[in-house]
Amino acid sequence: MYAAILNQKLVLAINEAEQVSKGLKKLNQESYLCPSCRHRMILILSEEKKPFFKHFYQVKGTGEKEEHLQAKQLLCTALKANGLRADIEVPLLDQQLRADVLVENRLSFEVQCAPLSGAEFAHRHALYKKLQIKDIWIVGERHYLKNKINRSQKIFLRYSTQWQWYYLEINPFSCVITLKYNILMAALSSELSYEIKTFSLDERGVASLFTFIPSTRKNKISYIQDQKIYLQKQINQKSKLGLKIASLLYQLHYSVADIPDELFLKLREPKEKSPIIIFLQKKLADLKAS
Repeated sequence: MYAAILNQKLVLAINEAEQVSKGLKKLNQESYLCPSCRHRMILILSEEKKPFFKHFYQVKGTGEKEEHLQAKQLLCTALKANGLRADIEVPLLDQQLRADVLVENRLSFEVQCAPLSGAEFAHRHALYKKLQIKDIWIVGERHYLKNKINRSQKIFLRYSTQWQWYYLEINPFSCVITLKYNILMAALSSELSYEIKTFSLDERGVASLFTFIPSTRKNKISYIQDQKIYLQKQINQKSKLGLKIASLLYQLHYSVADIPDELFLKLREPKEKSPIIIFLQKKLADLKAS
């Protein structure tokens, strides 16, 4: 790993190594932390490799290294078979960044099997943007999308006019890429609705993925009663969402029954605010303006 957290800031291994070589710092006297798991990391200096961070202890038995390596190799092979120039583990920006699978120096597939913090993701995404390379994230089993989405999964969402909000998953052991597209969230909860298309992890499958256009888009709705039960539960449990909506209802002298049913039906985009919160905030703004 080429970045770590030091004093709540992201630092690069290459910069830390330079300070060590200049005598400005002593090797591994700083408390480096992993951006993903917050466990201790150490700075490794080598004549054969560029400086990098590694965990002070090694967690064994996860299978992530094997999954990651095989996924990169199979994906790269499939891309090459389609006549594209592709390579794995390509160092960029003087070793600040390492592309998992770099295609034509314009596109990078990042195969993410291990945990990844929002800070580390943002850092890597910004470096790709600086290089004018489009980064496409494709996740391993740890991050597979099921019936709900969490904060750590949202960073891997991408948008296109054809697929709307979509999510890419890879299984190198079954040789399959799964596209989950037209992803929408329930009105209040993190429950998801999406469509699925699978592609073989080979020459034909990758070619089909690049050219896939959904024939139709299904119209979907939330279930009113499920969302009302969810809302009442959040209010009773005094969750962050529950407290926010309860406060808006209190200021408006409303109850849950005063929220129009059609708002509970409405699905939203994954990064969009709840239509119920938008409705209540607008009502409150109108009330204060009157």
